[in-house]
Amino acid sequence: MIRLLLVDDQTLVRAGFRSILDGEDGIEVVGEAADGVEAVRLAVRLRPDVVLIDIRMPVLDGLAATGQIVASTDARVIILTTFDLDEYVYGALRAGASGFLVKDTEPAELIHAVRVVARGDALIAPAVTRRLIAEFAARVRHPDPGPRLSVLTEREREVLTLVAAGLSNDEIAARLVLSPATAKTHVSRIMTKAQVRDRAQLVILAYESGLTVPGWLTRS
Repeated sequence: MIRLLLVDDQTLVRAGFRSILDGEDGIEVVGEAADGVEAVRLAVRLRPDVVLIDIRMPVLDGLAATGQIVASTDARVIILTTFDLDEYVYGALRAGASGFLVKDTEPAELIHAVRVVARGDALIAPAVTRRLIAEFAARVRHPDPGPRLSVLTEREREVLTLVAAGLSNDEIAARLVLSPATAKTHVSRIMTKAQVRDRAQLVILAYESGLTVPGWLTRS
């Protein structure tokens, strides 16, 4: 059962998300919060698997709340935003969010997103997320490979660049002529070695370390 915490300052928005998600097979809404401070408090107390949080929140915004939730719990965070290129979303991913959704996402996509993030399998809305990350990764003026890349093998670095491009395990397997199981094993090992929570954090690592740059895959 996926335990879900809903965070939005608008009661009607929370009610709408609850009506879509609560009772869905394998999903249970365990709490609601109307501001960032309450969100952190409930995340610590209720220990949800996934937190769905609006980025613009009173008292404590979604960005700061995400950082605190990720630091103090094992919950995965999905950021909600009105616009798909909200300038704060990249910062939220850096703070530890597993992805983001725009508020006009279709109900089926919302349900799927919660399941995907709960598994830690992939980014939310990959095409949109790739575009957003590329937009703001370009702001990294001085990439720093750091120690997390030094522990990776050449093959693992190759896999990481493909994860950063938004490819799924199956797509990585096809591109590198591997089995899907082998590709998945590589991704899992990279996460362990790099000490990151999920694929979204791998994308951030790849860009900020200078291992990849926006748009490289389309040019190769």
